[in-house]
Amino acid sequence: MELTKVDAPGLCDLQVNGFAGVDFNDPTTALERYEVAAARMRATGVTLFLPTVVTSTTEHFAACARSLARWKNASSAGIHMEGPYISPVDGARGAHPLEHVRPASIDDFRRRQDAAEGRIVLVTIAPEVEGALALIEHMVASGTRVAIGHSDASPAQVRDGVAAGATLSTHLGNGSVRTMARHPNLIWEQLAADEIASCFIADGHHLPASTFKAMVRAKTPARAVLVTDAVAPAGCPPGRYRIGLIEVELHADGRVTMLGNDRLAGSALSLDVAVGNAVRLAGVSLDDALAMASTRPARCLGLAPAGRLHGTWDAAACRLTVTEVTGQGVAR
Repeated sequence: MELTKVDAPGLCDLQVNGFAGVDFNDPTTALERYEVAAARMRATGVTLFLPTVVTSTTEHFAACARSLARWKNASSAGIHMEGPYISPVDGARGAHPLEHVRPASIDDFRRRQDAAEGRIVLVTIAPEVEGALALIEHMVASGTRVAIGHSDASPAQVRDGVAAGATLSTHLGNGSVRTMARHPNLIWEQLAADEIASCFIADGHHLPASTFKAMVRAKTPARAVLVTDAVAPAGCPPGRYRIGLIEVELHADGRVTMLGNDRLAGSALSLDVAVGNAVRLAGVSLDDALAMASTRPARCLGLAPAGRLHGTWDAAACRLTVTEVTGQGVAR
């Protein structure tokens, strides 16, 4: 077995709902538990990440956001608010609870941002929902990045969202209806839009290998970003867990589903594994895969990567092993 030494920028994950048994969607989680999650992610090479809070009531979101805003760990680069301004349609909605999906509202967003002490830096929104375009323009003007996701938009509505200022696609190929027109459709439209980068969950469950490979080739590695969409069961043994208001199950094969059905509910992926999977499944170079998990996502937030990861690369197994991480994240 021949190993190559790796010295690369620290990894940056734009979508982490939880990790190592820690749920960022539970407002009762102690700050010490956040530290556990950050340390476990750091061991996988992650030096920057966005704790992600999913669709819920304004009150529940505010409680989670206040707790995360009090946490001063340098690896936390802000909050990713995923929903509640998303499609109510089954499939497009994903695991987000229907009863808390709502139209886009500048006033509602302001209340959530106030609760987060201005720490919301990325919002996933469906551009077709009522009020979305005005809210996208408002958020972009105030310095918040916007991603298109959990959407049932027409191609024209995708273009409207991009024109309003969206610069990302959230886990493209997921959070969409099970059946759609072959072409045109919202996936092709986002792949073709050079103005936006697209995030992919490279766990082998969210996207078939051929789909992931074709999407990365269409988007090009320069506009492709690896995310985990990790939830609390990530880094834990199989079993039942909670993500905010919903119950999920981590299966022995690594899939995380809503309890009692086969609907995916985040992942148990770590970003170092995603790097190896990108090389193995999409055929990109190690340098491109590392950039897709470090410099490129950080650039989407207007940041430089933080710190360095050191380790080894097993080309035969497409396995990145992180042995040391140096440096800090964002100064708070």
